[in-house]
Amino acid sequence: MGKELQFLDYIVFLIYFLVVASYGYWIYRRKKTVNASANDFFLAEGSLTWWAIGASLIASNISAEQFIGMSGSGFAMGLAIASYEWMAAATLLVVAVFFLPIYLKNKIYTMPQFLAQRYSPLVATIMAVFWLLVYIFVNLTSIIYLGALAVSTISGLSFTTCSIGLSIFAVFITLGGMKVIGYTDVIQVLVLILGGLATTYLALNLVATEFGETGAMSGLSLLYEKAGDHFHMILNKGQIMMPDGQGGTEDAYNKLPGLAVIIGAMWIANLNYWGFNQYITQRALGATLPTARAGLLFAAFLKLLMPIIVVLPGIAAYVLYQNGQFQTELMDGGAVRPDKAYPVLLNLLPLGLKGLSFAALTAAIVASLAGKANSISTIFTLDLYKKYFNPGADEATQVRVGRIAIIVAIIIGTVVAPVLANFGQAFQFIQDFTGLISPGVVAIFLLGFFWKRATANAALAAAIATIPTGLILNKVFPALPFMNRMGIVFLSLVAIMVIVSLFDKKGQQNNKTIEVDPSMFRTTPAFTVGMVLILGILAALYIMFW
Repeated sequence: MGKELQFLDYIVFLIYFLVVASYGYWIYRRKKTVNASANDFFLAEGSLTWWAIGASLIASNISAEQFIGMSGSGFAMGLAIASYEWMAAATLLVVAVFFLPIYLKNKIYTMPQFLAQRYSPLVATIMAVFWLLVYIFVNLTSIIYLGALAVSTISGLSFTTCSIGLSIFAVFITLGGMKVIGYTDVIQVLVLILGGLATTYLALNLVATEFGETGAMSGLSLLYEKAGDHFHMILNKGQIMMPDGQGGTEDAYNKLPGLAVIIGAMWIANLNYWGFNQYITQRALGATLPTARAGLLFAAFLKLLMPIIVVLPGIAAYVLYQNGQFQTELMDGGAVRPDKAYPVLLNLLPLGLKGLSFAALTAAIVASLAGKANSISTIFTLDLYKKYFNPGADEATQVRVGRIAIIVAIIIGTVVAPVLANFGQAFQFIQDFTGLISPGVVAIFLLGFFWKRATANAALAAAIATIPTGLILNKVFPALPFMNRMGIVFLSLVAIMVIVSLFDKKGQQNNKTIEVDPSMFRTTPAFTVGMVLILGILAALYIMFW
């Protein structure tokens, strides 16, 4: 079959579009009030159920970089890349138990608001501006770029058409507010999972057929047999040499340095993303604690399943490639490009199923765009506009400004997105940049949560030192694995904050604290059972595939 989608595929995609659009409009009309409050628009205050929160978290998290990039990593280094998904499940439990109670008890609705209450308005404003710039010019732009690139590759449509189409779809969803985003994300996740499973099923069947057998289970068994080196979670130096995209190889250990994925800096990246990221936490901040915790627990269960959808197809493509298949399809400029693995498999799907998988990819991209745009709107409106430009703004004005911010942000992202093509490896650039800021954010928030002596000056010092420290360490120790470098930067920033706080006279009488009580961290029996079950499954997976 050719690259382009066929008529039946477009019909399947059209059905998906109409269902999401109609359901979103129905939710908007059903839950619309005459005078919609700002908190209702930005946070869906009290309106999202636990399953909507959990589904929205996953829908916002999974985008083209997971489908394309993680499948490519599955091809290159195997199941080890699943640590990003499985350790995220453990991180969600930490956020649910320890962070959510603090946010909700102190009525925290945005991350800058926490910084203002805990440290100072200056720290909050600096970080709000910084987050807005990062969210618009790095995160939002990258989602549009990578999403449009993936959709263009599969559909045959131009990059410009795809980027504009995805952006308009996202605006349509986002303007309805967090309620519409949250509930339409349930459909997005359903489509995402069904389409992803269809691709995985095809990939496993292809492997089985290649070796004279039939059935997906036979294919799975053959994967383990033919690519046993790709089923290890903890990598040692030199264990897997993967394609570097330039015709050579590089050590996979540099990307996932052994035990660092479970006891090291992987936690820093995950805590920053799942615990201190407006984009993610926003889904739970308008709910009650039991509902929010149940939502995060549901998201953690879904995270356990994600490698089946985004990693196994990549390993299947690797086995087929090693057996002589896809020798030209996976090549670009004389070098093997692992990121081509998922699009190549999609192009082999039969009519209808290809449309479903195309819809799944679109769902992932649109949900991520909507979530990111809503977060940009929330921070701009509540932390900048209402605070500095129009303190007396009523609820209707805030909602209107929020909607304008959504449209402006997505327009900027769409215009800037093509520029990322000049970076060559856009996804790696994004990961590296995020890794530079994560240690500082985690240090500032963790000490703000659990150490009363931490001062505003200490937070400012950490914020200022984050990027330079990472760049210097990278310059001095270029061979140091990325995750290990992130861990060293984090420890250095914690030390800086402790020293500054101890010598800061304000630390002696610091009244900028938030309410933290050990009783806040108690969980219900049902949540505890679910948490133990997830941790048990994680332990079993790591023992099985160590």
